[in-house]
Amino acid sequence: MIGGRNLPDVLSEPILTSRAEDGRRIPLLVWRADVPLRAVSSGPLGGGIGARRWVLNATVPMSYDRDDPAAHLAALAADLALGGPGVGLLTGVDVTEVVARTDTGVRAWATVGLGTPMLAAAHAPAALAQRVGTVNIVVYVPARLADSALVNAVATATEAKTQAITELGLPGTGTPTDAVTVLCPVDGPEAVYGGPRSTWGAPLARAVHAAVLAGGARVVVPWSEQVTG
Repeated sequence: MIGGRNLPDVLSEPILTSRAEDGRRIPLLVWRADVPLRAVSSGPLGGGIGARRWVLNATVPMSYDRDDPAAHLAALAADLALGGPGVGLLTGVDVTEVVARTDTGVRAWATVGLGTPMLAAAHAPAALAQRVGTVNIVVYVPARLADSALVNAVATATEAKTQAITELGLPGTGTPTDAVTVLCPVDGPEAVYGGPRSTWGAPLARAVHAAVLAGGARVVVPWSEQVTG
């Protein structure tokens, strides 16, 4: 119960598993839902808005250059017997380093790779956009969000991520390959706002900020130290 309201909490904690690829064991994180959830995602598999049953976050080599990531993720999902529609994400980060944070019932998980920070509006070589540094964010909100609120929630999560990156001292707003997935129940009263001062957007922002800040702090040397060190 949150704030006196009985709200469903049907998304599992991520389960860590692995796969054999190129002679190595590669870690995977899998979230499963007891029932279909509403979702919005920018992931290469299952992106857009719709009902989803699972989320897969897969570690790949930093040299990853396949041009069929959706097919690759679909094959991984099939190997794990993940049925129905889901979301697939890729990252060059070891997903065993996932960081979880909770705020007022909102749960956020982040795998944080900041080896290729960049400013969103800066000019950059095309090749840079294909590298997998990657901050992947998965969020569960325990209340139904309208389509507009889901889209707003992605923006809010991205703002919170960027705030954390700024506080880490990096000269960037993210990496070229970051992805966000927000999930919520399909039933119940519909929240129409997902901005950082809304009922659910505010705790979402705090949870994402805390997760990215903690994950980034594990691996980042502050930019000021890189310049002056």
